[in-house]
Amino acid sequence: MKKQKKGRTAEPITNDTVCAAYAILEKYKAGKASFEKRIIDSEQWWKMRHYDDKSEDSIATGWLFNTIINKHADAMDNIPEATCLPREKSDGPAARLLTDILPLILERNHFESTYSECWYDKLKYGAACYGVFWNQSLDEGLGNIDVRRIDLLNLFWEPGITDIQKSQNIFHVDLWDNDYLQEEYPVLQDCLATPTFDITQYIYDDTVDTSDKSAVIDWYYKTKKDGKECLHFCKFCNGILLYASENDPLYREIGFYNHGRYPFVIDKMYPIQGSPCGFSVIDAMRGTQKEIDILSSAIVRNARMAAERRFFVRSDGSINEKEFAKWDQPFVHYSGSGDPSTSIMPITVPTLSEVYVAILNNKIDEIKETTGNRDFSQGSTSGGVTAASAIAALQEAGNKSSRDMLSGAYRAYEDICIFLIDLIRQFYTWPRCFRIVGADGLEAFIQCGSDIFGQNDDESFLRAQPIFDIKVRAHKKTAFSRMAMNELACELYKMGIFEPHRSNEAQLCLEIMEFEGKEEILRRVRENGERSLSPAPISSKELLQ
Repeated sequence: MKKQKKGRTAEPITNDTVCAAYAILEKYKAGKASFEKRIIDSEQWWKMRHYDDKSEDSIATGWLFNTIINKHADAMDNIPEATCLPREKSDGPAARLLTDILPLILERNHFESTYSECWYDKLKYGAACYGVFWNQSLDEGLGNIDVRRIDLLNLFWEPGITDIQKSQNIFHVDLWDNDYLQEEYPVLQDCLATPTFDITQYIYDDTVDTSDKSAVIDWYYKTKKDGKECLHFCKFCNGILLYASENDPLYREIGFYNHGRYPFVIDKMYPIQGSPCGFSVIDAMRGTQKEIDILSSAIVRNARMAAERRFFVRSDGSINEKEFAKWDQPFVHYSGSGDPSTSIMPITVPTLSEVYVAILNNKIDEIKETTGNRDFSQGSTSGGVTAASAIAALQEAGNKSSRDMLSGAYRAYEDICIFLIDLIRQFYTWPRCFRIVGADGLEAFIQCGSDIFGQNDDESFLRAQPIFDIKVRAHKKTAFSRMAMNELACELYKMGIFEPHRSNEAQLCLEIMEFEGKEEILRRVRENGERSLSPAPISSKELLQ
């Protein structure tokens, strides 16, 4: 990797540099081979097509599939939302503005769909990856933030690291149509006939032809500039340099992104040493799932053998086999004398002991217990529990593993929000307009640009740019959660806790309670109490509005 030298005027990145980067990429790909194989195998398990034997006796049951979709449902019921908190009082207005702006940016990027896809990756492969980029082609060339899912088969990092930001280089590879590449980059004319890099492919149901596509490689690396890390970006294809930020006077000294970090966020499932990715639910439970499949296949096969009667027939027997095979025919002819049962006799299938069914049920319970996918988490009841509050309590107690997985996803969401703030700070040179719907249902149109951070050309001031803390909480979408919150609000209202003259008692009560939105209610109760001395205090009805 080239090191940037102070005052250098020659272009530091050439096709020779690209060839050296190819060698590093091949080394990274070789170090990632076992992880890629595990991803492809897990995808087959997810599709329940993991058995090579395609006969009817190879039964793939859906217990592991059911676990994954239920954990995915838990994640989608608790989609994160962020609140920006200032570290200095003067940054309060910017923090409140960012709290309103960040969800709108993510909404424009269809983040809920991206979040869903990444959660499937996390559950199936052990990790999911988000990419947070500046895309100059968006908004008719004005550019905007682009948040998208990154396929882990297309991302390459230094083998042996656990934090992707510690990698010496990061490569992201994507397949582009040759026609588009030649139109976008004329330098690639007559250079795409022989591919120089292959991407590991999934086992597709359809026939996927990639002969008319080429691998375009995005290369991110870091250099040192006056003791500060600078992130640079290079794009190349088939050994031909397409773009390099070190060759661009706009980014040569400061780096491609001011934040100086790789624009990738990995959300891992169960951590393992020596890899920024973890292992998945499928990796943990494929052994138990296979045992369930084997037992289920054996039991079903035994049931079919017992249900479909078969017979031993002597080769010199005198029974009319065609008439014997027709169970609706009352008479079966035979020739000769003697007992006809000596010529044909039924095959007795041994009855399986109940212990085998018990073993199967124990294996099913094992996969439920190990993954935390118990009956109560799916809304089922047992043991005579019928009260809604009792079921909700059991669901809450049984969702510890789901909450632990969600906490990892929320940390990744926090990193995404920090990337968004840094990109707004760097690229929103022109204010962008956003429509915000307030809690009162009224619409407001506001503009957001890099000027909200108070930036100017003073280098000493830039070093003291405002820093925001990101607080992430679950945006509950379940009907039961909304009903519980509504019932809590009604109970507090009936108790008179929102009456202005009872502000002190209300504050004491609220401070020891825990529920979503407590801080906002506590603030409004406190303000209402302060106004209670005025001639026209806010009524409890107005407070709830």
